[in-house]
Amino acid sequence: MTVKTLEVIRKRLDERPDELRKARANGQKVVGWTGYNVPEEIIHALGFIPIRIAIGGDDRLVEVGGRYASSKNCVFIREIVGAFAENEDPYIQQTDVLAFDATCLQNFRAAEVIEYYFKRDVVVLGVPRNFYWEEGQEYFVNEANEFTRLLEERAGAKLDTVKLAASVALYNDIRKTLKSIYFFQAAKDNVISWEEVFDLIQAGDLLDKKEYLILLQETLIELQELQPDPVIEADGADGRIFISGSLIPRGDRKLIGIINAVGGRIVGDDLWTGILPHLDLDIKEISPAGVALGYLNRTPHAALPYLDLESDRRLKKLHELIDESKAQGVIYHTLRYCDPFTFKAKETKDVLAKSGIPLLEIHTEYAGSDYEAMRTRVEAFVEMIKIKAESAAEVAV
Repeated sequence: MTVKTLEVIRKRLDERPDELRKARANGQKVVGWTGYNVPEEIIHALGFIPIRIAIGGDDRLVEVGGRYASSKNCVFIREIVGAFAENEDPYIQQTDVLAFDATCLQNFRAAEVIEYYFKRDVVVLGVPRNFYWEEGQEYFVNEANEFTRLLEERAGAKLDTVKLAASVALYNDIRKTLKSIYFFQAAKDNVISWEEVFDLIQAGDLLDKKEYLILLQETLIELQELQPDPVIEADGADGRIFISGSLIPRGDRKLIGIINAVGGRIVGDDLWTGILPHLDLDIKEISPAGVALGYLNRTPHAALPYLDLESDRRLKKLHELIDESKAQGVIYHTLRYCDPFTFKAKETKDVLAKSGIPLLEIHTEYAGSDYEAMRTRVEAFVEMIKIKAESAAEVAV
């Protein structure tokens, strides 16, 4: 069975760069953004076209970026810098303003490099390290107000509360629909794969938001017709994998391809280029401060330090998503020099081990030189969790 709306979305993605060129020729401005806590609703409500800058998987661009940014920066950041250096990506070409957040300090470094070397108009949103402190929350509210003011200058207009309310409602509907779609991929005899849902989520980074919501709603209706009663249950033969760790942006499919090739089935993720940013975002007040606190109070990014494992909301959400997807093992993916996720690999593994959930850490970059080594380790891990699941099923009988 084929979900026909996905073909429509792929076609619209092919057409999107030309649409942006025409929109800019008619006076609209595009804000390219990257990060985890950038309040996209504010960008949208000011009349900008928001486009997420998130590309990966090209080792050549990493090398180009390394001419401007330190080789100790993660490969994702170096590829972003390399893409701006070459200026051939159609979405990068169409950006008028860039919005970066400092959730990850390497992201902040990319903003500095791109502004300095390529003379791009950059706005940076500061993010507190102690996001759970009252002082941290106050700091972020002030940063969000300043972020809004800087964008207002570039828009030539003040943020309208009515328009902000409409943008918040639109994004809430998008998040709600995505959550309804997401768990179809983890169902038994699924009609849509995790990879297709992952691509569907990332399509929203680029498409017009109102059109995107309509396409999501059509996708959900189609899924409900094809699979009216989805049931999520573990199957020993599935090799059900949950992906965690560093982001996997568009263009980077190495690990995903390996998991599929060795007989694993991805059934969930908590990636910040996946479902995670769309979960638990509750905006209680229609204002820049209200939007900011909604972003800061959802599941935190692993780049933000938190030492109490018992109350860590990141780990709590990870457990919850693994349970909902009936995953049998976690592949924790870390990019080279992505220090926050690398440092948290052991604590994540130790916490999951208490619940009997195995974790495999894969440390990689965008070069193909480690492909076979990765494949060997992933294949052994998938085989192990299949054997473990089959043994548990036999004991249960």
